[in-house]
Amino acid sequence: MGQLAPRSLSLSDQPAIVVERLAKIYAGRAVVQNVSFQVRPGEIFALLGPNGAGKTTTIEILEGYRRSDAGSVRVLGLDPQRQRHELYQRIGIMLQQGGFYPMAAPIETLRLFASFYDKPHDPTELLKLVGLEDAARTRYRRLSGGQKQRLSLAVALVGRPELVFLDEPTAGMDPQARHTTWGIIRSLKEHGVTVILTTHLLDEAERLADRVAIIDRGRLIALGTPSELTGAGTTSDLWLSGPPGLDRDSLLALTTVKNVRETGPGQYVFETDRTLDLLVELAEWLRARGILPRELRIGQGSLEEIFLRLTDRSISE
Repeated sequence: MGQLAPRSLSLSDQPAIVVERLAKIYAGRAVVQNVSFQVRPGEIFALLGPNGAGKTTTIEILEGYRRSDAGSVRVLGLDPQRQRHELYQRIGIMLQQGGFYPMAAPIETLRLFASFYDKPHDPTELLKLVGLEDAARTRYRRLSGGQKQRLSLAVALVGRPELVFLDEPTAGMDPQARHTTWGIIRSLKEHGVTVILTTHLLDEAERLADRVAIIDRGRLIALGTPSELTGAGTTSDLWLSGPPGLDRDSLLALTTVKNVRETGPGQYVFETDRTLDLLVELAEWLRARGILPRELRIGQGSLEEIFLRLTDRSISE
């Protein structure tokens, strides 16, 4: 199956991950509340949410780092707490901050982690795959942020995992390295590896993920393919570029407007289920006030726009 093939790959139709009514409480506050979802074998599944929304806690429970307070979790059919050793032989984990020995070179780090597995990937080939062959003997502390991320990705893949957790996989990377990493992630899917992706780059999730789950305030608020989330229902978006500070109350009073947001100075997004009628009504509203729009366009929202609409805040808040 090629270089990125896992050591063994189950052909079972059973889900790779099953989460049922998951809950976690810290200091009397529920940070994860009644979350349920499944991940199919061989799919790229993105778990998104603002900072503090509960996604990191959910991922850490799946990885076996934290215990849940209620509900159940199965990863590759295993209990992450009770069967942790068996699970760790079958998964790979890429952390945003690698935590590797600062004086060790990438080739040394990869050889160390390769020694933990029976049939690991060749460390030299992995370094070439992630574009670190020229830095193979550079000490970790001297690597750039993007190079450290690529080493973390290589470590996550060294054991030929069936399932890999990728946390902010392209953070700190230049555009070329980012596209190379996207190609690696797509190649994992082609080889049947299940990928759990967390990222603050919503265009990354939209390009890579087969399905996206959005968590906010500890609850699962959306789940579907990117096209389902950005084009669900009959609601369309209309974008207006004009002068900043238009009267939002007056705009909301238009009969065809379901909601309107000023996403930036002079940048407005209207939600409507009567697109043509809104065009007519908004044009009359603008003409009555002598306002000539710089841009007016219609379409479904991007994943980022849907995210902002659902959570009413930035993913980095």
